[in-house]
Amino acid sequence: MIKKIGVLTSGGDSPGMNAAIRATVRTAYTDEIAVVGIRRGYSGLLDEEFIDMDYSSVGGIMEKGGTVLRSSRCEEFRTEEGRTKAADLLRSNGIDALVVIGGEGSLNGAKLLMDENGIPVIGLPGTIDNDIAMTDMCIGVDTCLNTCVETIQKLKDTASSHERAFVVEVMGRNSGYVALASGMAVGAEAIIVPELPVDYEAIAEKIWNERKRGKINCIIVVAEGAASAYTVARHVEHRIGYETRITILGHIQRGGSPTAFDRVLASRMGYASVKALEEGKAGMMMSLNGGKIKGIPLEEVLSHKKELDMELMEMAKILS
Repeated sequence: MIKKIGVLTSGGDSPGMNAAIRATVRTAYTDEIAVVGIRRGYSGLLDEEFIDMDYSSVGGIMEKGGTVLRSSRCEEFRTEEGRTKAADLLRSNGIDALVVIGGEGSLNGAKLLMDENGIPVIGLPGTIDNDIAMTDMCIGVDTCLNTCVETIQKLKDTASSHERAFVVEVMGRNSGYVALASGMAVGAEAIIVPELPVDYEAIAEKIWNERKRGKINCIIVVAEGAASAYTVARHVEHRIGYETRITILGHIQRGGSPTAFDRVLASRMGYASVKALEEGKAGMMMSLNGGKIKGIPLEEVLSHKKELDMELMEMAKILS
């Protein structure tokens, strides 16, 4: 029987993490389960940075960006000895199970903690990259996309005024989802993603044809892991002589008050995580599938790679 749950956020932050924390705490509190918040992710777990949380302690946090529990990366937890120490600390503090909110690395750490030490864990996918398999959306993606679209739309205004091209670099070392979705939403002339080779000739031809048709601005969205924005800009200027400017969105994509979608998604996942633990289920990730929240085994999630939607990529090319 679960009497006390620990909750932590790990790795890169994403908007909506606070809503997930809030839902986890309030669901557990309502069901008379104690909750311990663990500050600074796995590092805080190893340093015993524990705080008791209750219904009122999570009031007013849902609309806040970032994570009130803070986050970090932890080299010690990557070792088996570190994970054994973490399990011992959880047990000595009476914590029966752990809810981990984070990306692929954080979820893998949770799985290893359970596999090696028998600590029941539930993972919630929190990453703006939307690169975790077996879930339609991750916590924070929708807010990130809205931030990107709002910013790029403003760049289009000034691009039109000066008849310029803008190369906009967004996050995504290994996944092009943010570049693809935001690029499609703003009608970008070119979208460059890590999953596909960069064809500068095709990009130049596309932009040149658009100019001949009278278009007075150009937006190229590039994922950080696909190419440097500076390299892309040099190719555009060299091949067609188009005056080009660069904007790197950077960490603004991680911040900001979460959208309604992210608040609801995170709340549903946090609620489901507690209910799963109460039912004796563990070693799974809460996922969004066809509009429903489902628990998927972490082993299955982590053994698959989320592929970029190539049909959507082709659609973006046609509609740009």
